[in-house]
Order: sequence, then C-alpha cells, then structure tokens
Amino acid sequence: MRRLIQVLALTAVCAAGAMPAAAASFDCRKARTSDEKAICANRDLNDQDVRMDQLYGITRHLVPMGGRGAIMDDQRAWLQARKQCGANQACLKRSYD
Repeated sequence: MRRLIQVLALTAVCAAGAMPAAAASFDCRKARTSDEKAICANRDLNDQDVRMDQLYGITRHLVPMGGRGAIMDDQRAWLQARKQCGANQACLKRSYD
C-alpha cells in the first residue's frame, strides 16, 4: 500500500508542477496558529502548501476506498506535526519537503 501511495504521489507531483500556486490551501484571513500565519507570510511556504493540498486531493481520489482512511489519517498526523513547527520557517520547509 505504501508503495502505491509513493507511486501515486510521484505521479501527482509531476502533474502538479504545471498547476499555478496562488494562495495557501486555507483562508489566510482566518489563520490562527503560528504555523498557518508563517505559511501565509512566506511565498515559498505558501506555494508548498498549495502543492501539498493538490497532491493530497489527487492521491485521495486515486486510491481505492479501502486506502483512503489511511491517507486521511496520515494527513491529520502530518498536520499535527507541522503545527509543532510553529513559526519556524526552516522546520515548516522540512515538513513539506
């Protein structure tokens, strides 16, 4: 299953590279946490957030129903880990990378 997710993610990365990244995947006017505020304030992090959101959406829809729960659980865990970075931009960049 992990191998399938990796292959799908790689495919999505290639597809997402051509998509424009204009704004964070969430409403920056409603950013509350320090990680969200840092993402909204930094164009590179903002772009990484958009790409991650695109990849997550593509991957979630390409994986069969039985695997979607695991992907959603992984995403929730990743969001919690990202939140631990706070406003540390280097940490946030590593999280997205």
